[in-house]
Amino acid sequence: MSGGRPVAAGLLIGYAADRAFGDPRRGHPVALFGSTMLALEARIWSDDRPAGVAYAAAGAALATLPVLVLDRAARERPLARTALTAAVAWAAIGGRSLAGAGRDIGGLVAAGDLDGARALAPTLVGRDPATLDGAGLARAGLESVAENTSDAVVAPLVWGAVLGAPGVALHRALNTMDAMVGHHSDRYERFGWASARADDAAGWPAARLAALVTGAVAGTVGGSPVGAWRAWWRDGAAHPSPNAGRVEAAFAGALGVRLGGRNVYGGRVEERPVLGDGPGTRDPAAADLERAAALSLRVGTATALVCAATVLLRGRLAR
Repeated sequence: MSGGRPVAAGLLIGYAADRAFGDPRRGHPVALFGSTMLALEARIWSDDRPAGVAYAAAGAALATLPVLVLDRAARERPLARTALTAAVAWAAIGGRSLAGAGRDIGGLVAAGDLDGARALAPTLVGRDPATLDGAGLARAGLESVAENTSDAVVAPLVWGAVLGAPGVALHRALNTMDAMVGHHSDRYERFGWASARADDAAGWPAARLAALVTGAVAGTVGGSPVGAWRAWWRDGAAHPSPNAGRVEAAFAGALGVRLGGRNVYGGRVEERPVLGDGPGTRDPAAADLERAAALSLRVGTATALVCAATVLLRGRLAR
């Protein structure tokens, strides 16, 4: 293989491995990275931005430099570079687990097992599940499926297409650090600022591509392409996140539901803008989580094909 073929093939193999097997069951690199960053935080935490910048820079280097060295060493060995890209992509992409969690929560809500759904919810959503009824669980699950379709599926593929395996590793590091320290709280308001801003920047192109592809494939789950694109354009920027609102709005419009509203995070209440509030829309129900999971998987497959094709085209143009 020559040109961009090793990277393109590696991205497709890594994506296929996630669809077939889900996350690696033992020794997950992301879990190991998270443990390492917890230990680093304990050593360097300070209630200021410079300490947070050092934390974010150290985490980015820790995750990316070893992969960069291996990728450089494999430049003249196409099969090795394909294998490296595939392994890193498989570790970074979480599409199967995401869809499975959404379906499981939806199934429990549909069966009336709200306690079971609340117990499972923290695997997918960040808000306090104790405050959620069935409708709230359905909305929280759908919003999280949408947002994480961008973060855990589309973004690793996008950065793999741009920078190869090191790009996949870099994005996964930034997104993991954001999940750990990039939220609003007394402890992390300043320390987590750099991690949050870096993740926002890295997720910017993926969120827009995810919203675009959501509309393109919405019809495959009985959804509305026009509704997805209209809600993305009209409502996406109203969300406090520069990225999450785009893909959440696209999912809302595609599935004909309203998202947003009151969220509770550890006692802190946020009122989010309504997304997808057009003619004929309704509040999400348990069954919509099954549709959202199917839509998420289709967005991932379409994105994998687009990113692989982009890498191949760039390789041809570079000859």
